[in-house]
Amino acid sequence: MQLIQTRAYLQLARLYCFAVTALGLSLGLVSTSAAAADDSACKHLIATGNPEYPPYLWRDPDNENRLIGANADLMQMLAREIGVSIEVKYAGPWARVQEEVKLGRADLIAGAFFTQPRLEYMDYFYPAFRQTRTVIWTQNNSPLNFKKWNDLVGKQGMTVINNSFGEEFDRYAKDSLKISTVPSLEQALKMLSMSRTDYLIYEEDPGLAYVAKMNIAGVKTAATAVTNEDLYLTFSHKSACNTGEMRGRIAKAIYKLGKQNVMSKLIETNIQLWRKQSR
Repeated sequence: MQLIQTRAYLQLARLYCFAVTALGLSLGLVSTSAAAADDSACKHLIATGNPEYPPYLWRDPDNENRLIGANADLMQMLAREIGVSIEVKYAGPWARVQEEVKLGRADLIAGAFFTQPRLEYMDYFYPAFRQTRTVIWTQNNSPLNFKKWNDLVGKQGMTVINNSFGEEFDRYAKDSLKISTVPSLEQALKMLSMSRTDYLIYEEDPGLAYVAKMNIAGVKTAATAVTNEDLYLTFSHKSACNTGEMRGRIAKAIYKLGKQNVMSKLIETNIQLWRKQSR
């Protein structure tokens, strides 16, 4: 009886060892294939951004599926640093760009302000690669003399859909101001020029670029900035390439490029390119 029990025990032990070994091999194969998938998924990144944002980003007139500008040039410098190609694509208006990144159909946004809601679908790389100045735009004959935020109370404002100007101002605007939105900066500037709004709130450099391109006269910017906000590179949570290793590579590269102050030269070069294309 004891011999039978011993043989039964040994058979169970062998079966257990076989099961554990098979499970281990299976897990090993899964892990290896997952790692291989990660490696193959990270050979190429798609970046996008606000297409009405010269000299930072705008649509290439020779290929409207492509974005060019200082931020696009920065992405090519980043690609060389991390050893992964980056394609800077047009994904639609700014609101659509954010949706594409939220869904994981684009990996990176080449230039976004920080807001807490955006943390729900993308990571931010620090430090910021540029600081921008947001201003109030009015007609030249406007009685609005902007010095502080509450000067805007009771006035009708306008901006572009899904634009943010920093969390503090966004909260203040939501609670205290009347600001309507339109799909594009070009439409907003046209409405301002036709007195359809008291003021437009938008970043200074892209606004000046579009005013020149559209040949709009009779508008001005307030001397006092609404906000001075940092511009960040961001990474979609749903990107197949969003791994700790890749985030580390990108973060190191962004830090290095920031130390080299490459954006100043890129902006200068792209201001000249924009002006040339706008003639």
